[in-house]
Formats: sequence, C-alpha cells, structure tokens
Amino acid sequence: MPEIKDYKCPTCGGALAYNAGEGKLVCGSCGNQYDVDYIISGGRPQDIEGTGFDWGAYKEDLDLSQSMDDMQVYVCQSCGAEIETDRNTAATKCPFCGSNVVLNERLKGGLKPNAIIPFKITPKTLPQAIQKFYGKKRLLPRDFFTENHIGKVQGVYVPFWLFDCKVDGNVTYNAQRVVTVTDGEYRVTTTSFYVLYRDGEMRFEKVPVDASVKMDNDLMDSIEPFNYNELVDFNSGYLAGYLADRFDSTPDEELDRATGRMINSTIDIMRESTVGYTSVQQRSTNLKALNASVKYVLLPVYLLNCTYNGKEYRYAVNGQTGKVVGELPISNSKRLGWFGIVGGIAFAASFLISMLFV
Repeated sequence: MPEIKDYKCPTCGGALAYNAGEGKLVCGSCGNQYDVDYIISGGRPQDIEGTGFDWGAYKEDLDLSQSMDDMQVYVCQSCGAEIETDRNTAATKCPFCGSNVVLNERLKGGLKPNAIIPFKITPKTLPQAIQKFYGKKRLLPRDFFTENHIGKVQGVYVPFWLFDCKVDGNVTYNAQRVVTVTDGEYRVTTTSFYVLYRDGEMRFEKVPVDASVKMDNDLMDSIEPFNYNELVDFNSGYLAGYLADRFDSTPDEELDRATGRMINSTIDIMRESTVGYTSVQQRSTNLKALNASVKYVLLPVYLLNCTYNGKEYRYAVNGQTGKVVGELPISNSKRLGWFGIVGGIAFAASFLISMLFV
C-alpha cells in the first residue's frame, strides 16, 4: 500500500493543521501549538526523503511510470478508510474522519519541491479582502453585494516552476523625429528618419509559471507577485490542513512560456530607451534565452467560487499577499450609464474646441 502520513499532536494525538496566522502547527483538539521543524525532526512523523527537484536528473533518470497512474488508493492512518485520489494530489483531507494527510511518495526524491511559501493570509481575513476587491468595481450590479453567495474556500498549494535565465540579443527600430520651426511668414517642418539599434543582455531570476494543467494560467499569472524573499526550504508540515498538488506540466513544456515573458520584458525595457523621437516602430528582434535553470516550488493560493444570478464566478486569492483576482458580473444599466457619461464628456470637450475656432 502506498505511503501516507498524517500529523498528530504529540500531547493528545489530535490532528495538527498549519495555522497561517500563528505560523505554527496547531492541534484542533487541545489547542497546543508546535513549530513545524519540531514536529518534523523531533515529533511524529519524520519529514519526507530526497534532496529536491533537479531538472537534469528529472530528464535523465526519473521514471514516473509507477507514481503517475490516473488514480491511487491510500489507507487513512486515523480511521482506516480508503482514500482515492488522482495522480497529482500531494496533500488532502480524509473525507471520513477529516484527518490531514500528506501523500508522501508524491513529494519525495526527485519529486520533492525545492522550496515553499507558507500561507500567510488566514481564511478569517478573506471576506475583508474580497469586499475590498468588490468595492473598486464601478460596474457591479447593485444587488450583487446582497445576492451573491460565496462557496467553500479551499487553500491550495499550487506547484510552480521558478525559472532563472539570461536573455541576450538586439532589437532594431524605425524612428522619426519631426521638428517644426517658424521662419518669418513660413513654417518649416523637417522630418528625420533613423534606424535605432539596441543590443544587450538581461538576467532574470525566479520568473514564475504555474505547473498545474488544471489551474487557469491567466488566473495564476494575475495573482502575482509573490515575495520570494519568504521562500523557505520545503517541509511537508506546511501542507497539513491544506490541499496540495504535484506538478503535472514539466519544465520543458513550460520553458517557452517563461522565456516568452522574459523576452517581452527585455523588449519593453529596450523600447523605453528610445526617447526623443516623434514615433518609434519595432523593426526586427533577435533575442535568445540562454542558460535556463529551474526550481520547483509550492505557492499558497485560496480558490473560491461565487454564485450570482445562477452563474458561477471563480476567484483566486494570493495566500501570501491577499491580492484578489477573478471575473465579476457587469450591470448593463451601469455600463450604458457609464459610457453615456464618458460620451457626454467627450462631446462637450469637442464642442468646446470647435467653439474656440469659430
């Protein structure tokens, strides 16, 4: 039977869960609190094996055929119930007794994450963060605040790849500078044409790309940034009480997405250096991503759904910073009113300008 571990209180044997507010493992029965390192090294159970993910070793040696079956069955150590999970679940709860369990073999050896950012935002503070998110949206229906229903909140450690890479090369631009001067009764306009050449290299560190196929990429990109100064060595104790998934999209599959972000950032920075011209257009690009390396990390995300008017809207909350992203309904009446106001202002401005030249 595959290996499974849960986290028990050394004092009373109750289930332990990681408390984001306290930064400790807290017993749900007696309330005692424990440092994660103490439970892992001095309490029960011991931490999982392995030195962490290595891209080269993964590509050369790692055989996932036995641990990547579609479904696997585990036995809960607390109640003896069988738990069926998909191949990428790394931490979950027993549906029968509620025990927090870590599916150890999903996170050991070459599958062990290099680092983790523990949850910092607590579930109690989520309503305030969501209300703040709602408050900035002018086009929400008037009854949204009273009629929407927030579903169950799930704290999930989402697998991410953090890429380091160097971008080297050049970008060429066509530019124009238009100068108009008055000479007596005449206005003289001179247009000069230039070819601008920008060459250089940039080094990028910790560029994130989510490594979960089932997570919406736009949603995961939108909850950035994370503060990577708070990355700590991976410790399975942080998973207790949360869900966690193992990666199911490899670094090779996500490399183009990561390097594309780096190259676009390099182009933007080079474009910022083309100042002093009337117009600038990109002519050609020759940029390459070199010496890519990657770390496998777990990042904290809250996922929740909101139901309004029979439709579900999905939200994600950065479990470290509290940033909220997601789709919201739009009031048709407010939208028409808003564009009516904008259109009215534009009409008034154009009318004023025309009057000045009458």
